[in-house]
Amino acid sequence: MNVQADIPSLASLEHFPYIDAAGKLPHIFQGKVGIYAIFDQQDALQYVGYSRDVFLSLKQHLVRRPEYCYGVKVQTIDRPNRTILENTRNAWIAENGAVPIGNSDDTAIWNEPIQVEGLMTPEEQEKLANPLLDDVMRTKAVKNVARRIEAGIMEQIKARGVQEEIRFQPKLKEQGLLDLK
Repeated sequence: MNVQADIPSLASLEHFPYIDAAGKLPHIFQGKVGIYAIFDQQDALQYVGYSRDVFLSLKQHLVRRPEYCYGVKVQTIDRPNRTILENTRNAWIAENGAVPIGNSDDTAIWNEPIQVEGLMTPEEQEKLANPLLDDVMRTKAVKNVARRIEAGIMEQIKARGVQEEIRFQPKLKEQGLLDLK
């Protein structure tokens, strides 16, 4: 079987709004294995990824990079097959003519939990640098920073009209990380 011949071109796929008129992400991809391409407001390709649950991955990307999630194209497959998914990703990136920023310089931002340390205000940094702060108070301070950043993210996606349930893992906040539950 020629795997390359079975790869649909990115241009041939249906373009879905990332957030529909009801404020929902495309639920048709919930629980589906597949590869997806995320586009910004100007329809410029920002990221190509694959997942065992495309819907959950789209939700994660929305909270990590809300300013770039405006459109999506998806190709689902019946069973997880890394070779097919990677070949498709590579073909779509080649078709684009350039590696999207989410697949090069910003890969970690698109794929890893949000690290609040780099998003602290100078006041928060100063508070955490206090040598008199014990572990309990340090953990509490980090959790408060995570909550502040979470509130900002929620405000940003609510402003876009998102009506999905978005819940962050509470235990990770103590470690200065934000990731969906």
